[in-house]
Amino acid sequence: MAKIIYTHTDEAPLLATYSFLPIVEAYAAKAGVEVETRDISVASRILAQFGLADDALGELGDLAKTPEANIIKLPNVSASIPQLKAAIKELQEKGYDIPDYPESPSTDAEREARAKYDKVKGSAVNPVLREGNSDRRAPASVKNYAKAHPHRMGAWSADSKTAVATMGEHDFRANEKSVVLPADDTLTIKLVGADGTETVLKDGLAVLEGEVVDGTYMDVAALRRFLVEQVARAKADDVLFSAHLKATMMKVSDPIVFGHVVQAFFPTLFEQYGEQLAAAGISPNDGLGALLSAVDELPEGEAIKAAVQQGLAEGPALAMVDSDRGITNLHVPSDVIIDASMPAMIRIGGHMWGPDGEEHDTLAVIPDSSYAGVYQAVIDDCKANGAYDPATMGSVSNVGLMAKAAEEYGSHDKTFEIPAAGTVQVLNSAGEVLIEHDVQPGDIWRACQTKDAPIRDWVKLAVTRARAAGVPAVFWLDETRAHDRNLIEKVKTYLAEHDTDGLTIEIMPPAEATTYSVERIRRGEDTISVTGNVLRDYNTDLFPILEVGTSAKMLSIVPLMNGGGLFETGAGGSAPKHVQQLVKENYLRWDSLGEFFALVPSLELYAEQSGKPGAKVLAAALDRATETFLNEDKSPTRRVGGIDNRGSHFYLALYWARELADQTDDAALAEAFAPLAATLAEKEQQIVEELIAVQGQPADIGGYYQPDPEKASAVMRPSKTLNESLATL
Repeated sequence: MAKIIYTHTDEAPLLATYSFLPIVEAYAAKAGVEVETRDISVASRILAQFGLADDALGELGDLAKTPEANIIKLPNVSASIPQLKAAIKELQEKGYDIPDYPESPSTDAEREARAKYDKVKGSAVNPVLREGNSDRRAPASVKNYAKAHPHRMGAWSADSKTAVATMGEHDFRANEKSVVLPADDTLTIKLVGADGTETVLKDGLAVLEGEVVDGTYMDVAALRRFLVEQVARAKADDVLFSAHLKATMMKVSDPIVFGHVVQAFFPTLFEQYGEQLAAAGISPNDGLGALLSAVDELPEGEAIKAAVQQGLAEGPALAMVDSDRGITNLHVPSDVIIDASMPAMIRIGGHMWGPDGEEHDTLAVIPDSSYAGVYQAVIDDCKANGAYDPATMGSVSNVGLMAKAAEEYGSHDKTFEIPAAGTVQVLNSAGEVLIEHDVQPGDIWRACQTKDAPIRDWVKLAVTRARAAGVPAVFWLDETRAHDRNLIEKVKTYLAEHDTDGLTIEIMPPAEATTYSVERIRRGEDTISVTGNVLRDYNTDLFPILEVGTSAKMLSIVPLMNGGGLFETGAGGSAPKHVQQLVKENYLRWDSLGEFFALVPSLELYAEQSGKPGAKVLAAALDRATETFLNEDKSPTRRVGGIDNRGSHFYLALYWARELADQTDDAALAEAFAPLAATLAEKEQQIVEELIAVQGQPADIGGYYQPDPEKASAVMRPSKTLNESLATL
């Protein structure tokens, strides 16, 4: 039976759901549309590992492989280790019998617990649900709004010292080797030690005919030299030092790299106290904040804190996450996520915030060079041509290869911190070596997989979008990179299966493709970027943040390969700050526009799946209501006293009810919604006053990672008049 599954996730998106979902359920029920929820929050996923909650993620993963799938997926926490530990602590305090996170498991019970927690941390949700490739673009209504109401862009100076620093050699990109499997097989990854011992790192790795398998490693000695040089460079150039990684999605490799950044910035600290910190289980991978919190219990605690202050004083100025609270770029590995932090820096003129609370030029350190050139190309363009103008600029939409955990985002279970010198080998079932690398202790080695069927589907989606949009589509692939060479061959083969007459379809290296796209942007022209999984993530933040001010306003459709649909609602990078503001002053600034957009194609798909035309009427009315919502500027204002997330939901409900009452395709629905539309219009002032009246005081939601449903609902639905009006449906 057809149904829409609405996901409960985390932080601000979850709180917004307590306000918006009752509206959706009330409207949907009048058209016979079934809406159910599934809890895939980090708290629920932790509890499911220990049999204390349903495995909702596993259930949705199975559903995503069926034609019946119709899932609305809100942003979720991709938990870093500090976030995971915080969630565990909160759940323990609520009475759940779950173990601590074992940093260095030494018993079978600890190893079992660690294995369970490893299934939750990082990007555990997206690889399970994304059984299709990605189609992300700014809806016309959003683009038109941005042109009519351009957001603020910081000025760029031609003599800006802001730059990207990247290794360019001895990194993941430089060391990559790639093979295409000639037949179904089972691979083994092993480490052959310099002393002849063999350690199996991964066995039973099933692969399919035509699958692309890559192996690569980060040379950690070269990484450490590079990082020391960049700390010195930032100091010499008198710019802020910042590191930009993806410690959430790249949950094994990037926290390790982050730890090396912390050590490079505080060399004296780790020379003097590295052994004591390690003995106490304090890892630089968890960030400076975790270190400072933990050292109070050590005999040398005060001396260690003094060494940190000395490092801050002697090194370059550190970019800040929150200068008022002293939270630096290196405090928490999940605080500075590259796909959100780099566009924000570019948008405000190449600046980040310094310890003095002012904006400064910045050295953005992106160690691996696979995609760093994309950001440098945009910076170079801004230095030469100034800031972009949202009122006139074109768009870069994206078709992303992500199905079946493609590429780097599927590498977590095949990423290893090498314990001893030797050679890592990838062998087929016949014992033949397909890929091998000589490695040293501490090197970070990883393998990635990209199956053939998703590549073929990706090419098809790119051609479909290029024809529908009538604009050039560019595959961001570099023939000098091993993985990309294999993809280029497949792309050329599969493009030949389609009618591409009259279409402009190009293949360019990422930095060159960036320059091509931003040149078109300045002329007001649109381009489709056709990219792999990581660049999909980067581009669907980079261009929307520049074009429309946020990536939360994107239409994100995943046509699932087996026929269903997954509808994503934007990015959640700013969600933690929104929750903090709500708890402090009962004001939620989160913008639910992404949910409004996602619900339209979800309802359209439901109409196809169920044969219920009322769902299509709901969708069309919601589409028109959302455009009115934008034109009337009813998104949340920035501070207490204006409408927040709850007020924006009220106005969407008002405009949606009005559109349903006025439509002529379904007389029964028009009749059902006419009284509600009249009531909401009549009581608009009263409802808005009730929503604003609660602002300014602390709000109790009963938990951060697992809010109390009754408390959260009470906080997010404070208007008695609105609640009673909806109940009349």
